[in-house]
Amino acid sequence: MIAVLFVMNMIIACTIIFLERKNPSATLAWIMILFLLPGVGIIFYFFFSQNLSRKKIFKLTRSEEEAIGKSLQRQIDEMKRGEHVFTTGAAQCWSDLIRLNQVYGRAYFTQDNKVRIFTDGKEMLNKLLKDIRRARNTINIQYFIIKNDQVGRQLLDALVDKAKQGVEVRLLIDAMGGRQISMRTAGIRALLAAGGQVAFFFPPKFKFLNMKLNYRNHRKIVVIDGQIGYIGGFNIAKEYLGLKKKFGYWRDTHLRVLGGCVQDLNARFIMDWRFASKEEIVLSEAYYSGIIKEGCTGVQIVSSGPDEGRSQIKRGYMKAITSARKNIYIQTPYFVPDNSMLESLKMAAQSGVEVRLMIPCMPDHMFVYWATYAYAGEMIRSGARVFIYNQGFLHAKTLVADGEVVSIGSANFDVRSFKLNFEANAFLFDEKEAAKMETIFERDMRASYELTRELYDQRGLVIKFKESIARLLTDIL
Repeated sequence: MIAVLFVMNMIIACTIIFLERKNPSATLAWIMILFLLPGVGIIFYFFFSQNLSRKKIFKLTRSEEEAIGKSLQRQIDEMKRGEHVFTTGAAQCWSDLIRLNQVYGRAYFTQDNKVRIFTDGKEMLNKLLKDIRRARNTINIQYFIIKNDQVGRQLLDALVDKAKQGVEVRLLIDAMGGRQISMRTAGIRALLAAGGQVAFFFPPKFKFLNMKLNYRNHRKIVVIDGQIGYIGGFNIAKEYLGLKKKFGYWRDTHLRVLGGCVQDLNARFIMDWRFASKEEIVLSEAYYSGIIKEGCTGVQIVSSGPDEGRSQIKRGYMKAITSARKNIYIQTPYFVPDNSMLESLKMAAQSGVEVRLMIPCMPDHMFVYWATYAYAGEMIRSGARVFIYNQGFLHAKTLVADGEVVSIGSANFDVRSFKLNFEANAFLFDEKEAAKMETIFERDMRASYELTRELYDQRGLVIKFKESIARLLTDIL
């Protein structure tokens, strides 16, 4: 038996090295697991280490590809010729980041948008439910987590009511994040009976066997009547409203948006929906509804996923970090950057940019927490300031650079978000919205304590050991 396990370990190790072509650090981490945990390591590998980068999951038709490509190229050419009129100074100053998101992330730039920032789950959910109850034509809704608790049932009840009224309701849930819900759940059965549609992203082929376990759709997108959009970090469950004792108050960040960027949110939803549901819905339907043009905030919706291997959101983060001249404020529950992101942040801090990082005081994933703590220590040694949010659980995924550009969405500052999860972020180019986010960060600082160099150096041997083990597994956490 031992000989068989050894041979299997050797075969898988060779597969990782010669066929999968993972990055060297991930390769070494997997080989270490395979040989330290014979048998168990093999199971982990098959469940957590499939390579999706060679697969094109979200396919466009030829006409869709041409239409999107031509429209985007026209906008790029306009900006190159200096013919594009920017509505904010921030967009003008950060036109190189906009260009990067256009070329690398295929993200269209709209600047007729109005945004509202939510940091409280109850406030966000109340507004979302109000918008849902006013829907007249369509509700496209997608979450990583919807739980079968009082909060999840409240949302499902609202969707059922609208489906009964003839509104087209499409609900997309990640199969792993939404594992408390199935097609047999009462609320889902009621929604289907009312005429709504439900799909799960990467569902298991067998009840307890999901070979795509490590690749999850982490996006949180809602589009109502093609006119109102939501994107951010909140999921649908009682902990996100601060109703779970373990976490206490849940501090997150979410956006409600009006304007042209809602079309891009809807297009992102439709591509995800087509893959998961197999419904032959036309992508151009995302652009049929009249758009509410109430603001002048510049927005790009940038999405990324392991099927492309391009890390578009990470590239946007890095451009903002390396281009910042004054300050960078980051909030993230998981700070497990790869080497390129870590070096970018350290370089910014060492060149005089004020880098402030805020992380939670408690773990919801133990290994990730200790890896976060280790990398926070490295940032402190490079001159950054690190704050530990101490008034509940910090789940916000935000970046603010120079009081001009903001990123809010589902992507954490970790390897999982950069390489394994399907994510979506809104990049905002507006001094007023950036100022609001800076004010929110400074308010959260008053609910935090600073992890100084002296405090960090006082940690004990047990914590140092946990950090060391967690860092070894960084590339596969």
